[in-house]
Amino acid sequence: MHSELRQIVQAFAARHGIVSFADLEPFEVTPTARQRRMIEQAEEPFADAWAKIFVSDKFGQATTHWAKLEQRLQRGVGNPCPLLLLGIPAKSVLAC
Repeated sequence: MHSELRQIVQAFAARHGIVSFADLEPFEVTPTARQRRMIEQAEEPFADAWAKIFVSDKFGQATTHWAKLEQRLQRGVGNPCPLLLLGIPAKSVLAC
């Protein structure tokens, strides 16, 4: 799902007509001052800039990212504890 997350957020923005910071308020999304500056300085449309920055800040490459998790497993991290790994396919995200 991670590889398609930006497109999912962009589709959400398009469905809900998000074209400004005010349009995010009903969804209780409040970008930080740094995020606001980055969005305002972007040369792309608001929704695209917001989706890019939102996804990279909230869902960046962490240990919960599938590729990073696979790397940790290959190195033996977590051994000998049994692990249950669940991947969520992008198609499982409902249109909001």
